[in-house]
Amino acid sequence: MKNFEAKVRHVIAQFRVLKQENADLYAELESKDEEIKKLKTELIQSKNDYNNLKLAKMIEISDADIKESKMKITRLVREINKCISILSTGTEDDGSDIKG
Repeated sequence: MKNFEAKVRHVIAQFRVLKQENADLYAELESKDEEIKKLKTELIQSKNDYNNLKLAKMIEISDADIKESKMKITRLVREINKCISILSTGTEDDGSDIKG
């Protein structure tokens, strides 16, 4: 009978150890799940930031682009003014009459 009681005590002691180990593992698992959720959120935010940066780079206008565009617009305005001047005087560059 003493042998049986000793075995039961040993099994109970093992059960307590395993129960504590199980609780520790569940706590670690919960901690890891929270960390995974946090990292997933950070990943989504990083992807959004990356896509926004890509979009910003695509639509970024440099100073050189602005100057070049202004020069093109100035040239076009001069050409339009020449055309208006020609039309308002009624003659072309060769001196012939447009209304004609």
